[in-house]
Amino acid sequence: MRAKHCQACQHCVRRYDHHCPWIENCVGERNHPLFVVYLAVQLAVLLWALQVAWSLAWTLSCPGCGVSTTSSSSSPSSSSSSSPSWCMHCCWFSHLYLKCRAENTTALREFMSRHRISYLKQCKEENPFDQGIFHNLWRFFCACRLVSWENLYFQGDGDTV
Repeated sequence: MRAKHCQACQHCVRRYDHHCPWIENCVGERNHPLFVVYLAVQLAVLLWALQVAWSLAWTLSCPGCGVSTTSSSSSPSSSSSSSPSWCMHCCWFSHLYLKCRAENTTALREFMSRHRISYLKQCKEENPFDQGIFHNLWRFFCACRLVSWENLYFQGDGDTV
C-alpha cells in the first residue's frame, strides 16, 4: 500500500513521496523524516546566512562609522536574498502540514485516482490513514519500525481495504 515506482530511480518505493533532485534520491518511508530534518537544517542555514548578510550590509553602511563603502552591488536586495528563505519556509511547512494529516505529496494522486487504487476503492473516509495530528507526527518522527499498512486497515468482514 502507498508504494509507487519512481521513474527517475527505477525503484519501487514504500510510501513514495517524491523524487528529490537536491539529494538525488527518492523520498519515501525510510528517509522521509530525515528529509524533513534536512529541510529544517537548510532553512536554519539560510536564515543564518541572511542575518549575516544583513548585519554586514548594516555595518558597511552605518552612518556613525564613517565608512561608506557600500554600493548597490554589495548590499543584499530584499527580493534576491530572502527568496531562497521563503521557498525553504514553504517547502518545510508544507511537508509538516502533510505529515500532520498523514499525507504526502502524492495525496492528490491518491485522491483523484481512488477509484483505481485497490485499497481506497471501498473506503468511505477521505483519508483513511489520518489518526490525529499527534499520533500522525509520532508515527512519522518517532516510530523506528516500518508500518505494515496492510494490517492496519481492515473492513468489517476481515478483508483488507
